[in-house]
Amino acid sequence: QVRLVESGGGSVQAGGSLRLSCAASISAFSAYSMAWFRQAPGKEREGVAVIDRPGRTLYTNSVKGRFTISRDNAEKTVYLEMNSMDVEDTGMYYCAAGNGYILSFNDRLFDYWGQGTQVTVSS
Repeated sequence: QVRLVESGGGSVQAGGSLRLSCAASISAFSAYSMAWFRQAPGKEREGVAVIDRPGRTLYTNSVKGRFTISRDNAEKTVYLEMNSMDVEDTGMYYCAAGNGYILSFNDRLFDYWGQGTQVTVSS
């Protein structure tokens, strides 16, 4: 059974940093593209960052230059380094896994989802 477990969320002041982790219990982790999505209160879920099988990345415009997605295939973990955070980054952050080469925020392409970790940025 595949499980994705996020950690690292919390409260931070604007301008601060957080690092999210997502540990995956996927036997063929390296065959999966991994992504971070977020959902703010009252808003739809949106894609934040994707890293595909060979390590290519995609970011939503609002986080470019501030967030970095990375993966450690040996540890079966994906990370999201968040710097220069803004109150608009507040939300529940979800890790997702999709089999194959995915560089898209189409959430239907992702087969597995974590339970989420809350990120709150205060001004």
